[in-house]
Amino acid sequence: MTVEEIEAFTAIAELGGFTDASRKLNRSQPAISRRIRELEQSLGAALFERTGRSVVLTDAGRALLPYAEAALAAIRDGERAVREAAERPGGSETLSLAIVGTLADSHLVEALRTFESRFPESSVELRTATSREVSALVRGGEATLGLRYFPDADPKLESIPLGVEKLLVVVPAAHPVTARRLPGLRAFEGERWLGFPPERGQPDSFGHLLDRRLPAMGLAGAPITRVDSLTAQKRLVQAGLGVALMPVSSVREELRIGSLRAVEVDDLDAALPVVAVRRRRGHWSRPAAAFLEVLRDHTPGVLD
Repeated sequence: MTVEEIEAFTAIAELGGFTDASRKLNRSQPAISRRIRELEQSLGAALFERTGRSVVLTDAGRALLPYAEAALAAIRDGERAVREAAERPGGSETLSLAIVGTLADSHLVEALRTFESRFPESSVELRTATSREVSALVRGGEATLGLRYFPDADPKLESIPLGVEKLLVVVPAAHPVTARRLPGLRAFEGERWLGFPPERGQPDSFGHLLDRRLPAMGLAGAPITRVDSLTAQKRLVQAGLGVALMPVSSVREELRIGSLRAVEVDDLDAALPVVAVRRRRGHWSRPAAAFLEVLRDHTPGVLD
């Protein structure tokens, strides 16, 4: 079992296909297929089941995946630790961050400015992703620190609370409800809601929020359309195909130009916890530790 075989295996498992994995690893598809074939031969078991153009993990593949992810993460940790040891003192160190795109707001910008002023020798690598993808990048060692919504239930990850982000009911510009603030959700009776699909194994994920809050506020049975993209949700709301519950950071520009409107609801009692995630046994670099402290200083209890 080689590192290249493990990389190919985890990339296919993450992306669901050989073509996407070959793009990610910058290798030809035949080379990726050969690595998987050799890995399956060495283990004596099929790791993937081909279903048309996509592939899914077999039972053997699911059994291998957490160990493969841990092995790659350990290798990446070792590479970082050696680089940091070789570059000190006076050399540059890299902070590898993965964040949900909507969290790249003024709080993060100020934290990055402060970090760079205190640690000018360090550089920053920043990747944006969904909450699920942020955790996957941290779990696989591709990012040292992640910022996402809701704690991750994975016992291999530590979720560090940073604050909560207020949620607003977002409606199209021409929606008949014109109030900026309402005591409850009754004005939206009969509306179709747009929300994220629930995540398996993540009972506190954003996707479960509407399922809990709508019945609690008298809208049991309200129709919900599941859309796995925040951008797509906004476009559908703009087109008048539903209303949505969204973090304020995700709609600032649309509210500014008037393509969407937001309604604050007094009794909604819904907010998104914002957390930093890191691997419990992962390499914790000096820049990552320093940035987490800076981020805590620049993150108020309620993000707005």
